[in-house]
Amino acid sequence: MASFAQWIEGARPRTLPNAVAPVIAGTGAAAWLGAAVWWKALLALAVAVALIIGVNFANDYSDGIRGTDDDRAGPVRLVGARLAAPRAVLAAAVASLAVGAVAGLALAVVSAPWLIAVGVACIAGAWLYTGGSRPYGYAGLGEVAVFVFFGLVAVLGTQYTQALRVDWVGLTLAVAVGALSSAVLVANNLRDIPTDTQAGKTTLAVRLGDARTRVLYQGLLVLAGVLTVVLMRATPWCAAGLVAAPLAVRAARPLRQRLGGAALIPVLRDTGLTMLVWSVVVAAALAFG
Repeated sequence: MASFAQWIEGARPRTLPNAVAPVIAGTGAAAWLGAAVWWKALLALAVAVALIIGVNFANDYSDGIRGTDDDRAGPVRLVGARLAAPRAVLAAAVASLAVGAVAGLALAVVSAPWLIAVGVACIAGAWLYTGGSRPYGYAGLGEVAVFVFFGLVAVLGTQYTQALRVDWVGLTLAVAVGALSSAVLVANNLRDIPTDTQAGKTTLAVRLGDARTRVLYQGLLVLAGVLTVVLMRATPWCAAGLVAAPLAVRAARPLRQRLGGAALIPVLRDTGLTMLVWSVVVAAALAFG
């Protein structure tokens, strides 16, 4: 039986910035329009956190029963390491997604009922990433899904539920956050190229190969930096977002040094930290600048 600490690790806390940063950025975009609503931001945060925990447990379950996680270089997986019964991990995934669904339903009802359809698409995307008969995560579309759901949908959805409209600032934030969020998955899949190839999991990293995946990761970080400069059109104070640049440089160092395997695990943490710091600083600049 998995311990409490192992269940926490199974929820993959290193990925939480992928859920928190978009809500912060979207709230900053709403504040730029003079329409930030704190309790709606909290509801959006509950949706995002519940969904990312749900997708993490669903991924643990689906990859575990397929045998993809039997031999891996990354953090422990509950099913793959035989620490928890598949049924228990599936139950955790369903419970997390249910919490996200309830919070999302409440947010949609008080904002725009058509957002319920967006929520259904998000939950379907969370499950079908590695679940079902033809998971899109096994076809190299994981990074695209992360960009869409934890970039465009999360940021613009947060802005819309508060301001009831979106603008170019929100879209720019959404693309930047989506790029950084996708970079986290790119680094994760770069580390897993050998084991994913052996298991038949054709991620984007497997398709591109080691060298081009490293270039893609760094390109996503550069894109976020360029968009920070673009946001200075809204207020020069957005330049403060470049304070996250040293964190991005640190995150990319293991890739530039051609390191692999477990040596890439800190990249996920540092990329997530880069995204979180950038979102907080830029959102504050938009709110108070």
